[in-house]
Amino acid sequence: MNEHLENLKEIRSLMERSSKFLSLSGLSGISAGICALLGAWYAHQKIHIEGLYLLFDPTVRQEVVPLLLADALLVLVGALFFGILFTVRKSRQQGLNVWNSTSKRLLFSMLTPLIAGGVFCLGLLYNGFFWICFPATLVFYGIALVNASKYTVHDTYYLGLGEIILGVVSLFLARWNLIFWAMGFGVLHIIYGTVMYFKYDIDSKKNE
Repeated sequence: MNEHLENLKEIRSLMERSSKFLSLSGLSGISAGICALLGAWYAHQKIHIEGLYLLFDPTVRQEVVPLLLADALLVLVGALFFGILFTVRKSRQQGLNVWNSTSKRLLFSMLTPLIAGGVFCLGLLYNGFFWICFPATLVFYGIALVNASKYTVHDTYYLGLGEIILGVVSLFLARWNLIFWAMGFGVLHIIYGTVMYFKYDIDSKKNE
């Protein structure tokens, strides 16, 4: 009986590996969260000098927005770098190829909402609606995660849902958008990454 159960577990594991990308590392989420918090701290330092509310002033935006865009780009590059690093390392530990049909489906399922969100935010910046970019990035990123969750662990769905909720709430609290952004991309990522690490990464090491 036990042998049959073990065989069923092995079959289930093989099916999951073939249909879902299971090499996402919890350390990727933690590192992305840390990068986001550092970026939010830098942004706060820049806008605190002028005052949070003065960012509605077009003159102030011309001086501060380019700095914040550069800051956001650095956060993105840092998060991608560590995310790829830890994911590739986990894939090698599992003896899996990180670039396969499942990971391609995962990537492509995220790209549509992310590209749409990026273009949408560029339109907001062009028309001077700077503060709406913060909730917009949260909402579109959350949609991308929810859309991609069917190709990876289900925990990603809850992370995406949390990002969407924070983004929608922050639409009505524009003066606190940077805090909501830090909570979504920073705190939620760290919580998600920690759960992922203890739930999946440690278990995979034990099974090696």
